[in-house]
Amino acid sequence: MDRETLLVHAARRTAAAANSVSPPLVRTSTTVFDSLDAYKQAQGALVFDGPRYGRSGTSTTFELQRAMAQIANTETCIATSSGLAAITAVLAAHAGPGRHILVSAGVYGPTRVFCDKEIVPSGTDVEYFAHDADVSSLLRDTTSLVFVETPASLTMQMWDVRAICAAAHDRGVPVACDSTWGTPIFFDAHALGVDISVHAATKFINGHSDVLLGLITGTLDALAGVRAYCDRSGAHAAPDTCWLTLRGLRTLAVRMERHQRSALAVARWLQSQPCVQRVLFPALATDPGYELWRSQFSGAAGPFTVELAPCGEDAFTRFIDQLSLFGLGTSWGGFESLVMPAVPHHLRALAAPADAPRLVRFHIGLESPQDLCDDLAAALTALRRG
Repeated sequence: MDRETLLVHAARRTAAAANSVSPPLVRTSTTVFDSLDAYKQAQGALVFDGPRYGRSGTSTTFELQRAMAQIANTETCIATSSGLAAITAVLAAHAGPGRHILVSAGVYGPTRVFCDKEIVPSGTDVEYFAHDADVSSLLRDTTSLVFVETPASLTMQMWDVRAICAAAHDRGVPVACDSTWGTPIFFDAHALGVDISVHAATKFINGHSDVLLGLITGTLDALAGVRAYCDRSGAHAAPDTCWLTLRGLRTLAVRMERHQRSALAVARWLQSQPCVQRVLFPALATDPGYELWRSQFSGAAGPFTVELAPCGEDAFTRFIDQLSLFGLGTSWGGFESLVMPAVPHHLRALAAPADAPRLVRFHIGLESPQDLCDDLAAALTALRRG
């Protein structure tokens, strides 16, 4: 079935028992079994597709996991308490003394913080590589994982996922990818060779800005170590969050198309504004990553980054504060438009030089693109006056 059809019909196994179009929300800490044999089978299984204890999920959790695995064209899925919990579970499962992990430069800030503050001190050698690096020359006998995020979180640089996977697999190294930006609708990670695909379902997959959730997809073999880590650490998601995300998942394809259409309209309008030096958005033909984006993605809903002309702190503050339809927040992927200074975590405490371009990240929500452009026009006028 087409993904649009799957989104509607997947994960309804338990709905029939409730005479409902949607699976019921099941909250419980304890799962009970009909027999000792059933209990032993569930508790002893390394891979399971149903409840065995509340920490690892109820029937609601497994409905979402089955749906996500189907949509991602792979075997299984693990739901975690947040997108960051999914990322850290993947990294931690492959970390350890003497191991080497390659991570793409420009990853989501907390991903890098976890690497630097948690797994490096425990003995893992983490190496960051640029988008144009020859990954095959960086791989070692001790490399246990290549972790890439495409496009990069703030700079929007594209990575050649096919080439990275080919080089890593040639040495028997698995590849994990933070696929949040594209979602399975616009980015078929596993078809490109990715072994483990990570999604902050907090963003587009849920789409309503009311939950925190992570989803990890891959084959049973690829996720075996990650699943074991989640069981040991208690990183699994709560059933309420899974139910809300399953609700949002049904409309993912429709929302992604609307986000894409609006993001392109606003990005192209911004390109023509005098205070805008560059719009960093791979879906624009002028972007350096455009051809790579076209070869790996079927769409681009955003977010994107804008490079404003150099200005003082007061003028930049007026620009941000003038915006009325863009909320000032660090998330994206919901129904509402957002803006934030696109400053890496390690530089946020420092004042920007007056002669430096200002980077701003926008998420284009479901509002009218014309209304958003009008709002931006007023803010850019305030910036020019400064």
